[in-house]
Amino acid sequence: MNILHINQSDIGGGAGIAAYRLHQCLLAKGISSRQLVGHKQTKSDHIAQVPHNNRHLERNLQRITHRLGLNYLNYQTTPNITHHPFYQEADILNLHNLHNSYFNYLAIDNLTTTKPAVFTLHDMWSFTGHCAYTYACNKWQTGCGQCPDLASYPSITRDTTAIEWKLKNWVYSRSNLTIVTPSQWLTDQAKASMLSRFPIHYIPNGIDMDVYQPLDKIQCRAVLNIPTGKQVLMFGAANLADSRKGGDLIYKALVDLPASLKAQLVILTLGEGGESIAESLGIPTIGLGYVSSDHLKAIAYSAADLFIFPTRADNLPLVLQESMACGTPMVSFKIGGVPDLVRPGETGYLAAPEDTDDFRNGIIQLLEDHQQRAYMSKTCRSIALQEYSIDLQAQRYIELYRSLL
Repeated sequence: MNILHINQSDIGGGAGIAAYRLHQCLLAKGISSRQLVGHKQTKSDHIAQVPHNNRHLERNLQRITHRLGLNYLNYQTTPNITHHPFYQEADILNLHNLHNSYFNYLAIDNLTTTKPAVFTLHDMWSFTGHCAYTYACNKWQTGCGQCPDLASYPSITRDTTAIEWKLKNWVYSRSNLTIVTPSQWLTDQAKASMLSRFPIHYIPNGIDMDVYQPLDKIQCRAVLNIPTGKQVLMFGAANLADSRKGGDLIYKALVDLPASLKAQLVILTLGEGGESIAESLGIPTIGLGYVSSDHLKAIAYSAADLFIFPTRADNLPLVLQESMACGTPMVSFKIGGVPDLVRPGETGYLAAPEDTDDFRNGIIQLLEDHQQRAYMSKTCRSIALQEYSIDLQAQRYIELYRSLL
C-alpha cells in the first residue's frame, strides 16, 4: 500500500506539521508513505517538492488571476504531479491543504480519475468562495457572493467568491474523494457543505505521547531559567500579529489582571509577536520564538501552569493538543473545534467568544485553585492518551486506506 500525501509544506504551519506527523507514523508502521509539497523544508528522500516546469508562465497568469480575484488558477499543477514517480507509484492519494500558492484546485478531478483520494480538511477553504474561516458568515452553504470580508485569508482583490464556489462545486462533481475531518465542528461544517456528496470520516490529528508528556515542572523551569516561586502563563502561535490568533485579546484579558496576581506571574511565549504583547503588560517574559523541536516544546508546556489561547477561529489547534498531552490545563474561547479539547471542568476553561472579561476570569479561577488545576492536569493527560495518540490516528487512516482499496 503506497500512500502519497499532497500538502502545502512538510513541516510548515499547523497543517504541515499534522500531515508530517501522520506520514512519519505510517512509515514507522511499515506503510509506504511519501509527500509531494509546495514548500519542502526537510531533507527526507520520502518528500519531494511539487515541480513547476514553467514558472514564467505561472507568474504571467497570476497577474491575470490576481486581478480577477481567483486565487491559484495560475498554477499548472496536474501534468507535473501526474508525471512524478511518487504519484505514479501511489495506490492512494491523501490531499491536505491545497491553498498555499502551489496547487490549482481544478486539478483535483484529473488526479483522482484513476486513484482514490482521501481529502483531509484542516480548515474551511475547500468549500468556501475564498476564505479559510468564515467566522459568522454562512454564505458558503448556498453559494457565496457579496463577500463580507475579501481580506480574510487567503485574501482576494475583488468579489468573485460566487464563481470560485461554483468552480469548486463543479470540480468535486467530477472527483473521487473521501473526506476526513479532524474535529467534530469541521465534521458538521463539511456535512452542511458541497462536500456532503462524499463520505465524511471524523479522524482527529494525533500527537506522539512519548514526546509530549508531563515532565518534572521544577526541572523544566530550571532549563528555561524561570524564576522559582512564580506562576507561569504560556501562550503562542506562529504569528500572534495574525488577528485570527487573538494577540489583541491576550492584551485586553491580561492588562486588567489584579496587581497581586501580576506580581506572581511569568509569561512564556512561543512564536512571533508574543514578547511585545507580554512586555507591554509589564510582566516578566521569556520568549522562545519559533520552536521546531518537539522536545523543547514539551519542556515549555510542562513548565507552564496554564496555556492560554485566545483564538477567533480554529479547527483542532495543535498547540492545545500538545498542551493537553503534557498535562497543562488550558483557557480558550468556545469556537470551532476548540471545545473538543478544552472541556470545562475537565481540561480547562472555555470563555464566550471575544469576551476578554470571561477569559480573564478563567485565568484567575484556575491560577487560584491549585486543587482544580491538579485534577485537570491528570484529566488532560488521560484524555490525550485515550483519544489523540498518533498511533490511534495512523491506525484509523490505515483502516480507511484499506477500505478504499
